[in-house]
Amino acid sequence: MEELKDNKINEAETQNIEEVKEEVNEETTSEINTQASEENTSISEVSKKEPIVQLKNVDITFGKFKAVKNATFDIYKGETFSLVGESGSGKTTIGRAIIRINPVSNGEILFNGKRISGKISRKEDRDVVRNIQMIFQDPAASLNERATVEYIISEGLYNFHLYNDEADRIKKVENIIKEVGLLPEHLTRYPHEFSGGQRQRIGIARSIVMEPKFVIADEPISALDVSIRAQILNLLKKFQKELDITYLFIAHDLSIVRFISDRIGVIYKGDMVEIAETEELFAYPLHPYTKSLLSAIPVPDPRIEKNKKLFVYDPSIHDYKEDKPSLRDIGHNHLVFCNDKEFEEYKKIRN
Repeated sequence: MEELKDNKINEAETQNIEEVKEEVNEETTSEINTQASEENTSISEVSKKEPIVQLKNVDITFGKFKAVKNATFDIYKGETFSLVGESGSGKTTIGRAIIRINPVSNGEILFNGKRISGKISRKEDRDVVRNIQMIFQDPAASLNERATVEYIISEGLYNFHLYNDEADRIKKVENIIKEVGLLPEHLTRYPHEFSGGQRQRIGIARSIVMEPKFVIADEPISALDVSIRAQILNLLKKFQKELDITYLFIAHDLSIVRFISDRIGVIYKGDMVEIAETEELFAYPLHPYTKSLLSAIPVPDPRIEKNKKLFVYDPSIHDYKEDKPSLRDIGHNHLVFCNDKEFEEYKKIRN
């Protein structure tokens, strides 16, 4: 009887993902699933991938407060790497450090093998802006209310002169506005004349029109309803396929993250506690904090949700007084923040 109940809970938890997938056409869903299965490679194959962004022992501090501690991970070209964690865990702080908004107090960030953190030349700084773009969480706050949509989208084209003549600029702007599901007549309007979903589309158009190599998507769908979320996710996957864009996808909704990501990094109070391929992480969550996030996914059946037991993470369960933790690879391209004792326990569970 208990086993049957567990099965029902597992079945119900997957319905969160299905709510989004129902809005996605069968062709797109098939392409996403095929791509995901192809990229679930072994660790030897993953190691051959080319990293586009690398964080090495990165610390980010604000005064005496250390927001990010010793963050070390790679993001491979063409993949979607998701950062998940509760509010205030350091997700957005890392994204803003990559784009050089937040300074790094220790360690370094590399883009295509070149250091982009700290003091760099003006030419290198422009290269970062040209090739790394960000989709912000709040589309209303990130769009200039005094500028028309045409100018907002064209600003990057103007700054880097990414057009041959005025006709070419207008053509690029009209093409991208159509690609995100809006109309050319919308270009003369102002951001306050649009809904939240439409403003987010404008933000995406502003980023993608420059054809960047790397895009940081900072919770781009958290304020949108389910049907609009599916459309925005489809747009991101479409541009990734057509332009070979790499994404850092920042979110706290694990059901959405499972749908779009190739790999997932879990962060807790500035520490990267677990990194693994998407299905690996959902099948074998090892760190207690990851388990708590997974248990918090809402179940659409009220009867099951009422009886569901939440796993609450308590940091005091770890004994790190003498045996200090670090991010360690336990195999299967699965890294966990643990000490020697926990490392052996996690290896037994996974292997």
